[in-house]
Amino acid sequence: MTTNTQLHSAQDYLDVGLRGQWYPVLSSWEVNSNPIGITRLEEQIVLWRDDKGQIHALEDRCPHRGARLSMGWNLGERIACWYHGVEVGGDGVVKDVPAVNQCPLEGQKCLKTYPVKELNSAIFLYFAITENETPPELEFPEELADHENHSHFLCTATWNCNYQYALENVMDPMHGTYLHSSSHSMADGDKQSEMILVPTQHGFIFRKNDQIGVNFDWVEFASTGANWMRLSIPYQKRFGPGGHFWIIGMVVPEDRFNTRVFFWRIRKVKDWQRDLWRFMYRNRLEGLHWDVLEQDRIILENMAPNARGQEFLYQHDVGLSRLRRIMQREAKKQFDLIYGKETSNA
Repeated sequence: MTTNTQLHSAQDYLDVGLRGQWYPVLSSWEVNSNPIGITRLEEQIVLWRDDKGQIHALEDRCPHRGARLSMGWNLGERIACWYHGVEVGGDGVVKDVPAVNQCPLEGQKCLKTYPVKELNSAIFLYFAITENETPPELEFPEELADHENHSHFLCTATWNCNYQYALENVMDPMHGTYLHSSSHSMADGDKQSEMILVPTQHGFIFRKNDQIGVNFDWVEFASTGANWMRLSIPYQKRFGPGGHFWIIGMVVPEDRFNTRVFFWRIRKVKDWQRDLWRFMYRNRLEGLHWDVLEQDRIILENMAPNARGQEFLYQHDVGLSRLRRIMQREAKKQFDLIYGKETSNA
């Protein structure tokens, strides 16, 4: 594992991001023939498509002098550094050093590579805990796995806050009736409710005990190769076919202070209903959904970085507390594996 800063505790580790899982890092439409450089979990990464459409992901660093490979040229299955033309393959091996005959650098694997999957309009990378580990299977909830009966749109944006704020915002159904009270889909519902937590095979559901099918009534957290959240919003018939409006959310930390959010907006539709839903979304609903996301972004970006250390939680925050405990336990486990228990207890 390589980051730009020294990690001193399991909480430091958690603030940068958990590993041992797949993360969405970009939408599919953001990666084309031009190399693109990104920062995820404080790691600089370069991605590009080869001439067959396959995506490669490497450390964004030329092994010669450390220049950014993302500033270089796409040569298909290899990338060339702009600085001195050093060519590196998608496997991290130096293929050619044009300025020197028989350079010892050629043939050496010098750069970290990332397993890549392109699914559901997004590009996923696997961030390993240790070297040479086998990535787990990446399983999606039904609404994203069943393409025949469901249709989705992906919304993605960068928020200037720690990724844990974004996760905890989704794990808070009660905020919908307040923060989003002027929205097209969350204006109804009780402003008081008792919340309950229900364990599931891969996580848990946090829901209102006395309100069903009215508003943002429940949210599910699960880990199936990637951490995701799922919720549904009841939709009136005037918003088109497909019944409830489903949202699958994932986040990936860029660094301690910035995160990339991914929200798949989904309806259960097929055939002509799919065409109608997609037309209505593009022409009527997409802007309304971005308005809701903007409300979340504004609230979270204006919270202090240490806001979680000055909280007074109550019953509506049971789900949030459970999520934190799950992530803190996993962070300590991973931190101890990498740095040793003595460091984590220091």
